[in-house]
Amino acid sequence: MKDQRAYRRIKRRIFDIIQLGNVSDWPSRVFDYFLVAVIVANILVMFLETFDSLRRYQGLFDAVENVTVAVFCVEYALRIWTAEFLYPKVGRLEAVRRFLLSYDGIVELLTILPFFFLSGAVAFRMLRVVRIFHLFRINATYDSFNVITSVLREKRNQIASSLFIVLILMLASSLCMYSVEHQAQPDKFANALSGMWWSVSALLTVGYGDVYPITTLGKVMAVIISFLGVGAVAIPTGIISAGFVEQYGKAQGKGTVLEGLEAIHVQADSRWLDQTAGTVEREAGAMLLAVRRGGTTLRPDAGYRVAQGDELLLKR
Repeated sequence: MKDQRAYRRIKRRIFDIIQLGNVSDWPSRVFDYFLVAVIVANILVMFLETFDSLRRYQGLFDAVENVTVAVFCVEYALRIWTAEFLYPKVGRLEAVRRFLLSYDGIVELLTILPFFFLSGAVAFRMLRVVRIFHLFRINATYDSFNVITSVLREKRNQIASSLFIVLILMLASSLCMYSVEHQAQPDKFANALSGMWWSVSALLTVGYGDVYPITTLGKVMAVIISFLGVGAVAIPTGIISAGFVEQYGKAQGKGTVLEGLEAIHVQADSRWLDQTAGTVEREAGAMLLAVRRGGTTLRPDAGYRVAQGDELLLKR
């Protein structure tokens, strides 16, 4: 029995270390930096291998890739082994299943698979690019990335509407350009969809110049469509900018005390992260009235464990 408790403590400690963004635990912080260094080294080797002038260093590149992929494999195995702590409310097998199907689990797997299938199909070799998304997983645990994801999540309906407008403009401009340019350039504007490449480059103000109108009416329409493109690009940009301003305003008001009540938003570096409600009340010297998690407000018991993103309402 004692051996089982010691085994579980070790397992829990390993889980705490490999969890990303725990700034209060220095071994976990060191692991984060080490993992970032490994990912950067792996991606750097992936880029350097494409230079013919560096072929003489291929042995070194292979060695670095072997070591970094070995680290990825060990990390993946440890995360599967400790999945029960990531999903404590379900059984071990269910916890493992949830991890394997989660964003982190899929990225981890796709980071490893290409190493073993590099000589296979092109699709497997292209999966090497997925290793770059490993950096997103690292950054997602820190506040700077949380602000971006919060803005995109809260403004998703407005962004989707603006992108829908851009899509309509692309289809309309492609049809219009086909109507006036098809006879003059049947090879460039063979059908309505063949003008889509031009409409994309024009509306997004890229203007590659490989496909362009040559008729007078087509040029006039191109000028109008280009002006519309400037406004179309500005719409989602303005929505996202307004979202950042709102998030900044919320951050400024974070922790404000009102009539004895204090609202604390738990971030990755918060001292209350992963603490129980009883510990929070004892160390803060206040009563934890409620916790808002997502869109739900609940009254926590003493054993409730605080998670990142929770908003704590304390009464001193």
